Amino acid sequence: MKHRTVFLSIFLLMAAAGLAQQPGAAFDPRQRPRQLTDDQLLDLVQRQTIRYFWDFAHPVSGMARERSNVAYDYGDEVVTTGGTGFGVMALIVGVERGWLPRDTVARHLLKMVKFLGKADAYHGVFPHWLHGATGKTIPFSRKDDGADLVETSFLMQGLLCVRAYFDRDDNAERELRNRISWLWNDIEWNWFTRDGRDVLYWHWSPNNGWAMDFAVRGFNECLIMYVLAASTPNEKFGVSPAVYHRGWAQSDFFRNGKEYYGIKLPLGFDFGGPLFFSHYSFLGLNPNGLKDRYADYWEQNTNHTLINRAHCVRNPKGYKGYGAQCWGLTASDTYNGYAAHSPSEDMGTISPTAALSAFPYTPAYSMEALKHFYFNLGDRIWSEYGFTDAFNETKGWYARSHLAIDQGPIVVMIENYRSGLLWKLFMGIPEIKKGLTKLGFTYPEK
Repeated sequence: MKHRTVFLSIFLLMAAAGLAQQPGAAFDPRQRPRQLTDDQLLDLVQRQTIRYFWDFAHPVSGMARERSNVAYDYGDEVVTTGGTGFGVMALIVGVERGWLPRDTVARHLLKMVKFLGKADAYHGVFPHWLHGATGKTIPFSRKDDGADLVETSFLMQGLLCVRAYFDRDDNAERELRNRISWLWNDIEWNWFTRDGRDVLYWHWSPNNGWAMDFAVRGFNECLIMYVLAASTPNEKFGVSPAVYHRGWAQSDFFRNGKEYYGIKLPLGFDFGGPLFFSHYSFLGLNPNGLKDRYADYWEQNTNHTLINRAHCVRNPKGYKGYGAQCWGLTASDTYNGYAAHSPSEDMGTISPTAALSAFPYTPAYSMEALKHFYFNLGDRIWSEYGFTDAFNETKGWYARSHLAIDQGPIVVMIENYRSGLLWKLFMGIPEIKKGLTKLGFTYPEK
């Protein structure tokens, strides 16, 4: 692969600077650099993690593989729609920081969107998984074999950032922007109101119809879906504000207002749920000053993070390793499978993506966690693609796997903490501004 060769040459330069191991040799985490400033450590983590979406991208489609190991009978060809959305945002970071060549990344992304233009889609909406070489649907479960509106929203969040970033007047970037706009315009958001109901549904299948029967109500990771549905430039596929206010904002787990560990939680489940709720939609949506009639989203996400950390510090179940420098509960692999970890579903498994993707909300605490993960646990969890997915010291278990949906937010949210890059791109999109206003959001114009 041409892009692999380019990346490896860049990585050799990184190695010469003492910031990475040369590719080609067996990776040895014990040889990782130790004498690093905070900025050098952030650079290293971002660059190493970007490799998952560049070095390990599917060779035909260019999309992100679901995971780095073959598990659950996925096979080698499974690429992920939402994880690819996170991955393309990570590639933007690589270009902006000079770690990846802009023209090569633009061509790579153009190949990807051409592939998506021919891949299976249902009313403009992609499935959760695709076959990375053919573009055919790989069922996520027996009846989930069609459109996945949430995963497609994560993908489109990323592609719209790509469209905003690659703004030069050359053939590749111009075609890239046009093709992304075509995909964006084709999504039939109103189809997923299921004949005009005031809520969006997650799934639809040509084989099983609405059998999954999953009306998406908040608060969880899916806010971006409602924002995009209100923002579509294709008026015939748009949804009314009632879908947001009577659908998303109506559930037993939307408003909260209680305190946990002395910290007030405006929205969501008791103790806030897994931390990815405050990451996935906010890779592009900037919660700084973002408010609607229900919440201040900076307060929501910061307090959610602080509650999650406070639980790990207090460690009511006495798990090994938990503490002020070792925290972060979210969905990830674990010693007996996969689980959505949270204070109310605590199995003793820490996922590095949880604390690292919280950098904008809790920078000092996230840096403490990063240094612990890298300097103290790096022999076990540092790898050629950044940190592995999770670990459980009580069980003596350390993952060897990486998941696209966990690696991508690390790169993107660290960058939003450092420069606000993806937030600036996404919040500057005219359609998004109109959609937020339509739903009643206010936010600072910067």
